[in-house]
Amino acid sequence: MLEQIARNKRRSAIAVAGFVVVWAAVGAIVGALFAGNASSSGGGIVAGLVVAALVALVGAAFVYSSGARLVLAVAGAHPADGERFVQFHHVVEAMAISAGLPKPAVYVVDDPSPNAFATGVSPDRAAITATTGLLQILNREELEGVVSHEMSHIKNYDVRLILIMTTLIGFAAVIASVLWRSVFVVRLRGRNGAPILLMMLVTAALLTLVAVIVGPLIRFALSRSREELADMSGVELTRNPSGLLHALQKLEANDQPFVSFNHATAAMCIDDPLQHHDAWFHHLFDTHPPIGDRIAILQRVAATTPGS
Repeated sequence: MLEQIARNKRRSAIAVAGFVVVWAAVGAIVGALFAGNASSSGGGIVAGLVVAALVALVGAAFVYSSGARLVLAVAGAHPADGERFVQFHHVVEAMAISAGLPKPAVYVVDDPSPNAFATGVSPDRAAITATTGLLQILNREELEGVVSHEMSHIKNYDVRLILIMTTLIGFAAVIASVLWRSVFVVRLRGRNGAPILLMMLVTAALLTLVAVIVGPLIRFALSRSREELADMSGVELTRNPSGLLHALQKLEANDQPFVSFNHATAAMCIDDPLQHHDAWFHHLFDTHPPIGDRIAILQRVAATTPGS
């Protein structure tokens, strides 16, 4: 466990450094292409590199200060009322004590599709969110299994790693979107109009590549193995594989798409919401192993656990 925590912390640092390098490379390419003349191309590369690297660092700083709040806002999450969701609060508190962590903030998303996710940059600044659909179909034992899974993500620092990747990918996508719209809206005139327009097009294309291909591939590589690890870590917290096992079986039977998801937050969910959408392009971004494989592993664990 300690090794996994240390590995995730290293991966978080590497992920930030990698994105700074990628963004700096984008800036250097743009600077080289649009330097005024050959003699100033070196200065253009340096200027583009510095500007892009600063933007990436600002994005990383935003992740640490406001990334979790942004994820919760995008998902439509709101604080779980202590009276209406009293069992949810009690289970989160009990699992936090079992994990030796502070109680995370507790949030709810009003969505009939059963799902849950955790987010935050550290155990001291974490939140666990569940949909109303999940809270309606799970009994306490099953809810403990799901919350223990999410608590394991927090304890293992998975949430920091995925939050950094998610926010930086989204940052690239937002800037690319703004540039693409500007290309078709802004009318540049004068001698410098055409070069500026071309610069915007190239920058938008490069950032789109980062947001749509490079970033998701990195996140895909980081995400799949951690789900099975969180399942096993959650079982260690509850000493009861049956709770999570039965919860995953109910999630597998779910046929209601998670309305509040997007490709950025999908990697955080206990059940990949992309697998409940029919469109083929959604499955290009799958970040979870098949839920049936996870169930099979838990069934083997339950078969060797007394009283399960």
